[in-house]
Amino acid sequence: MTEEEKQSEREYKKEAEDRLKTLCHNLSIYNYALDNTDVRIREYIESVALDTEGHNLYEILGILRFFYLLDKYTWNAKKVKMFFKFYECLKFNGVNGRQSYKLTPVQCFQFANIMGFEDKDGLRLIRDAYIFVPRKFSKTTSASSLAVYDLLFGDHNSQAYIGANSYDQAKICFDEIRNILFSLDPNGRHFRINREKITFKTRERDSLIQCLTANAKTKDGLNASLVIMDEFAQARNTAGKNGSDLKNTLTSSMGARKEPLTVIITTASEVLDGPFIHELEGVMKVLKGEVVNDTVFGALYMPDVDDAEDDPHTWRKVQPHLGITVQNNYYEKEWQRSQLSAENKMTFRTKLLNIFAENESRTWISASLIKDISLHIDFTESGRKRPDAMVAIDLSESDDFSAVSTGVYSYEDKTFTFHTAYFFPRGALDGHPNERLYRIWAEQGHLILTEGDVIDYNVIRDYVLYLNAKVRILGIGYDPWKSQELVNALAASGAKNVLKPLRQTYGYFTAPVESFEHGAKTGHIRIDDNPINAYCFGNAILDFDNLENCKPIKIRQTQKIDGVITVLMCVRQFIDYER
Repeated sequence: MTEEEKQSEREYKKEAEDRLKTLCHNLSIYNYALDNTDVRIREYIESVALDTEGHNLYEILGILRFFYLLDKYTWNAKKVKMFFKFYECLKFNGVNGRQSYKLTPVQCFQFANIMGFEDKDGLRLIRDAYIFVPRKFSKTTSASSLAVYDLLFGDHNSQAYIGANSYDQAKICFDEIRNILFSLDPNGRHFRINREKITFKTRERDSLIQCLTANAKTKDGLNASLVIMDEFAQARNTAGKNGSDLKNTLTSSMGARKEPLTVIITTASEVLDGPFIHELEGVMKVLKGEVVNDTVFGALYMPDVDDAEDDPHTWRKVQPHLGITVQNNYYEKEWQRSQLSAENKMTFRTKLLNIFAENESRTWISASLIKDISLHIDFTESGRKRPDAMVAIDLSESDDFSAVSTGVYSYEDKTFTFHTAYFFPRGALDGHPNERLYRIWAEQGHLILTEGDVIDYNVIRDYVLYLNAKVRILGIGYDPWKSQELVNALAASGAKNVLKPLRQTYGYFTAPVESFEHGAKTGHIRIDDNPINAYCFGNAILDFDNLENCKPIKIRQTQKIDGVITVLMCVRQFIDYER
């Protein structure tokens, strides 16, 4: 997060605090939704208003949104009271065995938001609920109650689905549901409870609850009324597979339902480019009022921008059930444990502080090392003799820049020097997420803008041919999956014998990664001081396959590492070159 973004968050927080304190002077006009529904809702709101520093920005915005919805929609206190009474009759697993529990004030507030608002047709307003909380908040227990409620009191043919990325994760919530129903029906007269599905034995209702995972093969023909996605932050986008496939399949089956509900219950993870993090950003915008969607509820618990990780104040802010479902000294002990290793620290950050974080031990080239090996390089300067060189190309059509790296080896001092040129279509600048940054780079001469809305391959072809007049190109490496048009153009221009298709596999990158890192740390590698190079290397982390082969990947989907890939493609060609 940039300093500008941090300052924006601080200003949002100050404004939200002031608005909440003003509202709390006139709570009596909302008694129909507070004391007349359940006094715990008021208790929660007042506890936050009296200690806004102890609660994060989005928690405060969630309370302000509650009052906004009260002013705009019908409030059904009867339905909220019914659900509270129902919940407190259920028996959940606990340290002392299965027993019923009173809802905490924060849980009352969450369930009241989900169940209490109705639209002009008298239907439940909230269609998507996001419960984003640290581990051990009892979020899975809470969500299981919604599935049982849907089974018993939802549509006659209600279908509740518990989804997760793994079978074991989906079973945690589903097994809690099974045990609740075993408690309600100890003699097994009413429910048919199987390993992955629950139905009624009699024909009194046709409702069901079923456990599904992202790998389940049969998911068509569903008619979901309730979807609970457990630990959705763990979902990954991989080749040929979208991490939100299961969720999308389930939610797209809800068209016939008048009151569909999707509940996302999750804690943060190390997956920085999965589908959930983008949905989370959307929920934040809804809470800020930047996006209008009254059917979304968000309960987001995380540190504010200036909160220290080792501060007990921060721990209590992110974990509203500290001292209730989590022992008071638990965070202190886990913080001490987190100091022992990067892996422990990442677990503390993601699972207890509820922030998305990448394992620091996987970061590849540090910013300080990149700075140390950077200097001005220009192979096209006049007066230089024509050295042997390798060239590598990574293309992008319109969504981002293309990169062309040139690598030269010095036989005198046994060093490698790399220069990378970056290209971007001028017509794609307007509205691009990185528009401001790219315009600055272009003005400073670091980014070459081509005309049109897509990259002009002729410009890159001409650049490579121009390079060949300054260096003796021994090889031009390219990704065979996305370079054919440019390859044909280069081949037609006389470069056919030096074109080298380079597979983008982990095994192919392992040796170049090791060679580049060793050369950088021993002073045998230099790169051009173009700031885009530092940007690309700063976005790159090492990922390993199950054979311990490695390849740089980007931290976030929106970030770019093209310059890293092309430099390593040059290194690969040097490794493979035979005179």
